[in-house]
Amino acid sequence: MTLFHYIVWTADPDLFHLGGLTIRWYGLLFALGFLISQQILFYIFKKEGHKEQDVETLTIYMVIATILGARLGHVFFYEPARYLANPIDIFKIWEGGLASHGAAIGILTALYLYSNYDIKYNFIKFKGTFKRRKRPGQSYLWVVDRIVIVVALTGCLIRFGNFMNSEIVGKPTESEYGVVFARRVVEAIESSSNAVEKVEAIEREGVPPNGNAMYQPITLKIFFKDNNYTEKEIRDFTEVQIKSFLTNYQSISEDIYQPPAEALQYQLQQQRGAFVTTINTFGIPRHPAQLYESISSLLIFVLLFYLWYRKRQNTPEGQLLGLFLVILFGLRFFYEFLKENQVDWENSLPLNMGQWLSIPLVIIGFILLFRVGRRTEKIA
Repeated sequence: MTLFHYIVWTADPDLFHLGGLTIRWYGLLFALGFLISQQILFYIFKKEGHKEQDVETLTIYMVIATILGARLGHVFFYEPARYLANPIDIFKIWEGGLASHGAAIGILTALYLYSNYDIKYNFIKFKGTFKRRKRPGQSYLWVVDRIVIVVALTGCLIRFGNFMNSEIVGKPTESEYGVVFARRVVEAIESSSNAVEKVEAIEREGVPPNGNAMYQPITLKIFFKDNNYTEKEIRDFTEVQIKSFLTNYQSISEDIYQPPAEALQYQLQQQRGAFVTTINTFGIPRHPAQLYESISSLLIFVLLFYLWYRKRQNTPEGQLLGLFLVILFGLRFFYEFLKENQVDWENSLPLNMGQWLSIPLVIIGFILLFRVGRRTEKIA
């Protein structure tokens, strides 16, 4: 095994089940991002002489803006036709579909409202007030500079949640390193028959077919329930149903390579009265794009927090925001070359939607840094 080697990833997106309630890794990490961010903001605001109550208000703005902006961003940037035809589906957030660029727009808008208006709403009486009011010592850029510190950390956790969900996958590495996202294969086989108890996908020793490093050897182990199935029934199921799954379904063939013309290479044995089928096939290692973005966001958080900690009130307004936009969305632009497009119509574009949306944010970041540099020169 070399230093860089592929791994087979089959993590269950569900953390645990409590009665009829399912706690998923993504939801937990999403919520954890806001909870940790709030504690960091308490520290920042206290160090700079502002009330903790302001952080509590900011948290409400951030939660609403992130969820609403990310959802509407996905709706209008990626699948407008689908959602305009079925508007009720917009509210089905649990089915997936959040866009980080939409979240960025939502957060920037919400922070403008926070800095310039006093908004109060009584949900019992269904009445609200909307008054223009500046917050002393908390200009728009001052607030955004502090918020991007924790947004980077939250982005790190959210992208790791995407990894746990085996979503937003990268393109094939066409080499022996990367991640084989085999969760879809496991779920498909487990749901294909009541006879299946569980499925495991693991690495195995071997060589790629025809020397093609794009495909790496893996093993699928299918454990059947002890329900008096005959050996013939299990073999027929394996050679027909499982073979069909591995060769005919596009969502499966994107993760597993099984030549349609070749017979399955499998072994059948019994363990404690139940049959176990061991299939030797090939996986497709992909770039773990979610981890690339997660690690990058963590490093950006460390950089921004360090700069704030060293300078604090001497930090020029707009500097941290400018750095955040340039680095995060600059890296996002290049990471998109390693990621599969989210929707099919992006395949016809010279750049995908994520890249087009990143360009103006990077430009805004450079403008902010240029203005900060000009102001610093005049002061000097």
